[in-house]
Amino acid sequence: MTTTTAPAAPKAKTRPGDRWFSGTALFAGSMILVTLAAVALFLIVQSVPGLLATSETASVLSGNFWEYVWPLAFGTVWASLLALLMAVPLSVAVALFISHYAPRRLSQTLGYIVDLLAAVPSVVFGLWGILVLAPAVQPVYAWLNQNAGWFPLFGGSVSGTGRTIFTAAIVLAVMVTPIITAICREIFLQTPVLHEEAALALGATRWEMIRMAVFPFGRSGIISASMLGLGRALGETMAVAMVLSIANVVSFRLFTSENPGTIPANIALTFPEAYGTNINVLIATGLILFVVTFAVNALARWVVSRRKEFSGAN
Repeated sequence: MTTTTAPAAPKAKTRPGDRWFSGTALFAGSMILVTLAAVALFLIVQSVPGLLATSETASVLSGNFWEYVWPLAFGTVWASLLALLMAVPLSVAVALFISHYAPRRLSQTLGYIVDLLAAVPSVVFGLWGILVLAPAVQPVYAWLNQNAGWFPLFGGSVSGTGRTIFTAAIVLAVMVTPIITAICREIFLQTPVLHEEAALALGATRWEMIRMAVFPFGRSGIISASMLGLGRALGETMAVAMVLSIANVVSFRLFTSENPGTIPANIALTFPEAYGTNINVLIATGLILFVVTFAVNALARWVVSRRKEFSGAN
């Protein structure tokens, strides 16, 4: 009895253009990892003297390094979280209006405006915050403190200038809203039409269709957009440095003149006059910000990966 073997499938011919493109893509992807590793290595090496510094070796310190960086790290995270609490609901609402409620011509116009707002320099937002927003919200702060001062966040002595951590958070929220809105808009527009039509055919209202079809499909995208906005808020420098009145304290009060600083703003304000070990201390604070940002993005990826992504097939 003889057996025959199936002929081997012909091997696809690799063209020089395919090899060149594949090598270029591999090189570009590898450079991202190399750059990230180089930045991390630089921060670690340069931060070692700063991490071990004391008030005797670095003039910017009043004690050890951790006493110096803790209020800055707290202020960075606190201001960013406040900004995210304001920006995410507004961004999702605007994205839903553009993608599912507004007429086509109006939605295109609003989309262009959102994209333009994302390109506005941060120094412009800082000028708006210090010259327009802060004086405008100061009476509101005083009224809230007078009538709801029993609430811990509204207590304390109200700032007379309005340059508080909450004002800085509002500026950050305005800055990150276009970014989150643009991403959420694109995610909502990619919702499978069959899912939307099926919900409407079953008698769902437009809002019920959004809850049953659009939100489940775009949940991972909303989380990713929020984390991208949070990363922008964590690293923002000039707007916060211009708006915030810094006292380097740990406080949850929103309307007082004694506010925690942020790491990026502190580096921008202190670095021009820094020398010797002080530079290493500032680089060490940058390392803390790098770790916080990396942890936030890693947490976001973990949350997104836990949910099975929707597609038009399921």
